[in-house]
Order: sequence, then structure tokens, then C-alpha cells
Amino acid sequence: MKEEFKEIAPYEDSSFKHYMERLVKEPGFENAIRYVMPDADFPALVQNLLKIESKNDFQQKVMLGILMLLESKTTAGVTDSGLEKFSPDTNVLFITNHRDIVLDASFLGLAMIRKGLPAQEVALGDNLLIYDWIEDLVRLNKGIIVKRNLRLTKALEAAKQLSGYIHYCINQKHESVWIAQREGRAKDSNDVTQESVIKMLALGGEGASLAEKLMDLNITPTAISYEYDPNDFLKAKEFLARRRDPEFKKSQRDDLLSMETGILGKKGRVHFAVGESINRHLSQLTEITDKVEAAKKVCALIDRELHLGYRIYPVNFIAYDTVSHGDRFSSHYTAAEVESFNSYLDGQIAKVDLPDITPEEKDFMRGKIMEMYANPLRNQLIAQGQEVYNP
Repeated sequence: MKEEFKEIAPYEDSSFKHYMERLVKEPGFENAIRYVMPDADFPALVQNLLKIESKNDFQQKVMLGILMLLESKTTAGVTDSGLEKFSPDTNVLFITNHRDIVLDASFLGLAMIRKGLPAQEVALGDNLLIYDWIEDLVRLNKGIIVKRNLRLTKALEAAKQLSGYIHYCINQKHESVWIAQREGRAKDSNDVTQESVIKMLALGGEGASLAEKLMDLNITPTAISYEYDPNDFLKAKEFLARRRDPEFKKSQRDDLLSMETGILGKKGRVHFAVGESINRHLSQLTEITDKVEAAKKVCALIDRELHLGYRIYPVNFIAYDTVSHGDRFSSHYTAAEVESFNSYLDGQIAKVDLPDITPEEKDFMRGKIMEMYANPLRNQLIAQGQEVYNP
């Protein structure tokens, strides 16, 4: 490992046991395990953890079981398409839309392990590493630390460091990497790649143009489709809180609640559609010298691949017809499914714990949640060249 990357990279296997010994002594770690797995024998788990010597062993012997437990308890199954084309020596940068703070990357890792592939490394913002033991757990589990909220000079240094490590990871460590297309989740599920992410990735790599610098990353857009978003009511709450107070800002407690709700909440069906590398398209952009123009075109490429890859569920068709005041997709759902979805929305809105919510504000939140479920279908239709309603 190059010294310049050590503070953000996953822990090396040579120091794995040291950090694991430190982690299992943390009361916060024990509390988290007992919360997620109340029936677990924690002392026995600790003894098993202390026998593990590498990150890949940790994922195979511990994380695989935890993720399969979460899959069985909180989803109707995690499926994937596209990974069958991979071999253990395929190294790519997965760029995905962002639905869940923890499970987007974790369930992708689960899908890879099931295919006999090593799970990818994961870029995760340091704003989520509220306690030291969480950072230890993340870096023991192939996590890459993304530094956030820095002053301009430091932010540029951090971006160069992160970009350099991702290029190093794929081309010299021969590990795949996951990164979200944007900082934070799209509250309305209107998934659009941030140009800043693409510009950061192009700070490393070889070549004269932005496209050339990106080509050695094997960027592979991957669309994540959750049938239900456990955090939809929390996002609606945030929309309402900002409507009431434009200066509203989320707290660390809000972030922890989002993580907890995302991990333990019901998600229905979950699908990962792993696309093709965009290198064939990037090769046509190498003559563009304007980095802003090139970044915009790369973002558009990624967005189109992601939007075409969505798996569309009955709730998406129902939401689209509801917000567009039409029945274009009525053949894709039943009256019983409409009733079930409306009942689900009633239950989710009832969870919002803001004071003195008016009937008009309930309608506002319901409309926002409907948009969340309609937007994946709307974006897919646009990517297919079809007409859509205009909000």
C-alpha cells in the first residue's frame, strides 16, 4: 500500500487482527450487533471474529451471513443481472444511483460473493463515521473513506487523494470499487450524476483528456431498484421541514435514524442491473478538451445507462399514473395493488413525527412520496425516447 493512501484506504490484511481486537472491545459495536441480531451469541461471535485474518475472510465468514439475514428479514429477495459476465479478475468502478446509505454497496457485495466474485471496495463519506469504532468496522469491511466538508484547498487535496486511490485500487490492487453517482441520496429518486464526482475521478489516471483519464477505471453504471424505500417517510418529513423552515438542517441523529431505518425497514424486491463498461462511449469523447463539456457528456452517458437499467415495479406504475393524472400504465397493476399501495402510504405518512401536521401538509408529503416512486419510470421512459408528463 502506498503511504499516501493509508489514511483513507481499507485496513491492510497485515493489520486486520489488530483493528479487529480493538473493534470487539467497543461497547457501541456490541450494542449494534445485539440490535441487528438480538438472538446472536455475542461472546461466541467475538471469538469467531478474532480468528479471522483478512478482509475477504471477514466478508465470507461474517458479513455474508449478516447480509443474508437482512435479505430474508427485510426484502422479498435481492436479485441481479449482468454479473454473470464477470470473472474474479474483472476490475471495474461501479457507479450506482443511491437509495440506501449502507445497503446499496452491501447488497451489491452480497450479489458478487454469491457469484464467486470478491466483493468490491466501497467509497463512504466520513460524515457517517460518527464514532471511531464505525470507522474501524468500515475499513475492516473494505471501506474507503471519502473526506467531506473541507475548506477549498483541503477539499482539492482530498479529491486528488481519493481519485488516486481509486485508480490505484483498480489498476494495481486489482480490486473493484463502488461509488455513488452523487454525494447523498436523491430525495425524490430523480437520479442524476454529479459532475463533481466525474471531475474528481479524472484527477487521477493517465491521458491528456478527461475521457482518457476515466477509461482505465472501467466505469460500469449499475442501476439499483428497491420496490419500497424504507426511508420514504423520512424524506417526506425532510421536505416538509424545509418547507416550514428553509434553513432546516439534518442532525447526526437524523443520519443515524436514516441508516437504521434503511437497514431494518421493509424493502420488497431489490434488483441490481449491472451494465456494460462505458469505455466504448468514452473513446468517442477523447478529443473534447473542455473538461466541463466532457464531464457533462460523461454524466449523461451514465444517467442514461442507469435509467435504462431500472427494474420497474407495480408501485412505480401506480405512482406515475397518479402524479400524471392518467391511466397510461393501468394494465401493469391491479385494483388490489392500488389499494395496498395507498394503505402503505397512509402508514408511512403516519410515522412522520413533526408537530401539528395539517391535512394539506399530509397531502404535500403524499405527493412527494408519489414523485419518489414515479421518477424512476419517468426517467426510464425519457431514456427510451418516449413521451412523459411534465411535472
